[in-house]
Amino acid sequence: MNKLEQLAEVIQAPKAGMRKKAIHNLRVLNEAYDYPRPSSFSRGLRLDIKGIAILLISGTASIDETGATVHVGDFRAQTWRTYHNITGLLQAEGTTWRDVVRTTCYLRDIERDYAAFNEIRTQFFKEQGLDPLPASTGIQAILCRPDLLIEMEAIAIFDSDRHERAKTNSSK
Repeated sequence: MNKLEQLAEVIQAPKAGMRKKAIHNLRVLNEAYDYPRPSSFSRGLRLDIKGIAILLISGTASIDETGATVHVGDFRAQTWRTYHNITGLLQAEGTTWRDVVRTTCYLRDIERDYAAFNEIRTQFFKEQGLDPLPASTGIQAILCRPDLLIEMEAIAIFDSDRHERAKTNSSK
């Protein structure tokens, strides 16, 4: 059974067989409800269904562990920080960019910044050794803060049993 067939089976699975938990990594990102003006969302959710884990990473941007925007006005630096933050969320669940199947990228000014974004994305994915590349969509959007120039979401899917075995073996 391929991953798409497994995902279709997972989506149809009864809720009794599903576990859901919030994703955290306070070394790179605070919780949105800890902002000076609290926001009500999880950094991401992990769904475990029949041995398959799905990570749904919320819109993530160039913010630090205190919730402050970093690299104001610097699109390239904000893009790299956004990748850093998503990487930290993936690591918190014992996975990497190799399990990311989809990204959605929101740019404040797509005409001005898309070429730089695509250059950085290409370099980043090459550094991660991704093949095949994740599916991806770029969208121009008004972001939640006026000083943010980019925000990204990601979806990762992996065999949770394999990851649990790897974590157990690495701790021996």
